[in-house]
Amino acid sequence: MSAGAGERPGASPGAAPAGGRPGDSGTAARSRVAVLGAGSWGTTLALHLSRRGASVALWEFDAARARRLSLTRESLPFLPGHRLPDSITATSDLAEALGGAEVAVIAVPSSALASLAARVVAAPQAPPLWVSATKGIDEETGLTPRPLFSRLAGIPEERIVVLAGPSFALEVAAGKPTAILAAGSDEPACVEAQRLFSGDTLRVYTSPDPLGVEIGVSLKNVIAIAAGVAAGLDLGSNGLGALITRGLAEITRLGVRLGARPETFLGLAGIGDLVITSTSTLSRNYRVGFALARGEQLEQILNEIGMVAEGVRTCRSAIRLAERLGVDLPIARQVHAVLYEGLDPRRAVLELMSRPLRAEF
Repeated sequence: MSAGAGERPGASPGAAPAGGRPGDSGTAARSRVAVLGAGSWGTTLALHLSRRGASVALWEFDAARARRLSLTRESLPFLPGHRLPDSITATSDLAEALGGAEVAVIAVPSSALASLAARVVAAPQAPPLWVSATKGIDEETGLTPRPLFSRLAGIPEERIVVLAGPSFALEVAAGKPTAILAAGSDEPACVEAQRLFSGDTLRVYTSPDPLGVEIGVSLKNVIAIAAGVAAGLDLGSNGLGALITRGLAEITRLGVRLGARPETFLGLAGIGDLVITSTSTLSRNYRVGFALARGEQLEQILNEIGMVAEGVRTCRSAIRLAERLGVDLPIARQVHAVLYEGLDPRRAVLELMSRPLRAEF
């Protein structure tokens, strides 16, 4: 760690930078941060950190898009209407982005994590603290992003903090109140990430359960697809309440089987993230489910959304992992059948409702 107990040299409260929001500056002031991934969430985190006074290098894999970001100062189609301040430098050169950075934020889709890790291995230097904002489960290994990136990039897990929770990028960018988690096995690293990101509009709690947090925020995307299906079929509020509750039970069941703490799923990374993702049209996964219920084809839906809906990929990985562990995930299994086996959404609901009766717990 570059400083003890999460303190950064020279990090003190100050005025918000030009174009920032009042009160957003703080311990991020004068920090140098590399945000790896210029999609909606990566760009939002870069914008948030710049408002807090950090100097941010925003890495974009595609060189042409990085040049457009530099010229237009707007991330389209991911974050329209939000100008990137001069304190954010867009680049497609990973070595340039990581050079001199004290913190690196991983904000690529889960499908791009292995490619990023290979590039990090080849980079001449790496920051002391890594923050993972990627969600998902690797289909081959069953690993969540933090241990997978650690294995592939050779970064010790204690140097990687998970940043996650109920947070739509558009709302964070707009400065709407949000609470998320910094989760890891090293408390000083968690506190450092907490202080780096916390501001008047973003409150960050720490958690000692990074695995539980990653399982919660990954599997909720699968349940959100089911919630979108329920909305598209006009199944009503009763059905949605049952779906969210039993979905949380599935998430908890798999997480605890993997060694996560059960209380994690009662917090921001569990019920918190699940509720917003299962009830809002800002959720891409919810929109996928809604469109499936209305008869659209998956490929067409994903093309229309134009951004990654992680639940589509995570569903397949989660079912494979659950089968290996002998964990029952009936809702996730029906989502898988709708996505990949051609099961009619109405039939999927009927099959869920007609399963053998049992006790709730």
